[in-house]
Amino acid sequence: MRNVVLTGFMGTGKSSVGRLLADRLGFRYCDLDAQVVAAAGISINEIFARHGEPHFRALETEAVRRMAREERCVVSTGGGAVIAPENRRLLREAGVVVNLTASVDEVCRRLREETDRPLLKDDRSGERIAAMMAEREQFYAVADLRIDTTGKSVEDVVAEIIGFLEEKGCAWKR
Repeated sequence: MRNVVLTGFMGTGKSSVGRLLADRLGFRYCDLDAQVVAAAGISINEIFARHGEPHFRALETEAVRRMAREERCVVSTGGGAVIAPENRRLLREAGVVVNLTASVDEVCRRLREETDRPLLKDDRSGERIAAMMAEREQFYAVADLRIDTTGKSVEDVVAEIIGFLEEKGCAWKR
């Protein structure tokens, strides 16, 4: 197992789970959105405002390409990283793909105070979130493992992932 890649809609717990999972596995933690921000020198909101979503997606693909060469990383992707076919291919080649899900109500609750979600800037409704989740479902569904994080602690989700990795014989050394 080279890496563990976490996919899922925004607010499903990728960052929180990723940090703890990396710690438990003795891997590095890699946040693709943070890599995009570092490469661009401006925030995600600013990238969207100045250059639009297509530019952000191009930067995201570059970050995925860089990450795909890494080893022993737990990678948290942005919620839309799985949209591009090249990204899906690279993420799959990079390691075990774990998709985190949550109910629409839970995502709405978790994102209530968030201000750095440009795709929800004009509409944070449950209907908008449900529609976006439905559009991406086919891409999320191809993961090696899917976990609904609704009502679960970060520790419980991490334990499920580690259990899956052990069951599948994925070896890692601290």
